[in-house]
Amino acid sequence: MAKTSLTVKMSIVGLRPTLRAFNDLPKDATKRLKDATLELSRALAAKVKAEGMADEAPQSRLVATTVAAVRDRVPAIRAGGTKRLGRNRAPAYKLLFGSVFGSNYYRQFGRPHQGRDAYWFFPVVENSQAEIAAKWTAVADGIIRDFSEDA
Repeated sequence: MAKTSLTVKMSIVGLRPTLRAFNDLPKDATKRLKDATLELSRALAAKVKAEGMADEAPQSRLVATTVAAVRDRVPAIRAGGTKRLGRNRAPAYKLLFGSVFGSNYYRQFGRPHQGRDAYWFFPVVENSQAEIAAKWTAVADGIIRDFSEDA
């Protein structure tokens, strides 16, 4: 089955050792981490959605409605999917990359493809990277500290 949505997880320095530390803790620690991470993901999704809604291309506004937070141990957001959008009822995944990167072939996206330069989705994620990574690290360290003291 083909992927119909794009999931972007944040890159965090020291992620793997931190997640390995959670393997030694009770399941409640992982649940707390997922709950806290979901809040960070919701904040990122709101920023990305707002940027898409403010974008000049009509497809960007349509695709922005599909941006959502993902509940995981790492901050992540998802966009696209099979939801039908616009007057032609096109699936969101067919509009996603054209709205983000433009197109030299399809005129419907209204702006040229510029290689790796994105118009709205990825710049917001990249600009939020450091802030979210710092908050996630602080939350994860706090949870590990709380559960390590109890043991």
